[in-house]
Amino acid sequence: MRKKEIEGKNIEEIKSKALEIFNMPEEKLKIKVINEKKGFLGIGSSITALVSLDVNPAEEGLKYLKNIIKEMDIDAKIEMITNQNEIKYNIYSDHNPILIGREGSTVDALQFMTRHVVSRYSEERLICLVDVGGYKQKRKMQLEILATKTAKEVARTKIQVKLDPMNSYERRIIHTKLSDWRDVYTESVGEEPNRCLIIKPKRR
Repeated sequence: MRKKEIEGKNIEEIKSKALEIFNMPEEKLKIKVINEKKGFLGIGSSITALVSLDVNPAEEGLKYLKNIIKEMDIDAKIEMITNQNEIKYNIYSDHNPILIGREGSTVDALQFMTRHVVSRYSEERLICLVDVGGYKQKRKMQLEILATKTAKEVARTKIQVKLDPMNSYERRIIHTKLSDWRDVYTESVGEEPNRCLIIKPKRR
């Protein structure tokens, strides 16, 4: 949860500073006075308060997803799963192809925007994932199979292989899958959106 110590002459000044710093409505702010300095005849007095966002980042992400899907005029159910620093939203609908988009472009956009919303409410680095009808889970399995098959070929032939361009999420799946391999390693090259992975043999 985002929080900050703010000093002011009175509580109204602290509220004013907090609204400017957090750029959030007052009802989303929690203010707790932690120190009070009394001046002489009221002169030089000040208070220090700990101001934090009185919201749940995961719930805010859920609200955002529900609103944007409603704006798309699509009926859907969203399952939210939280685990330590990871939040996953599973979307189920009769219009999955629309929510997934060509090569996952729409679900990737939903994930990017939801991640941005969640990050506004938290100082922690939270992993935010959005999936539609298990599309990304199936894609993850496909990429892991591709990674294993290609890595075996590279290890056998000692010839590097350049894979097709992928987004950062998909590249990370392959990086992770092959991170413990003794015979090969992975390297990202190029610029977005054409950044891709090269699987290379380890020299001994």
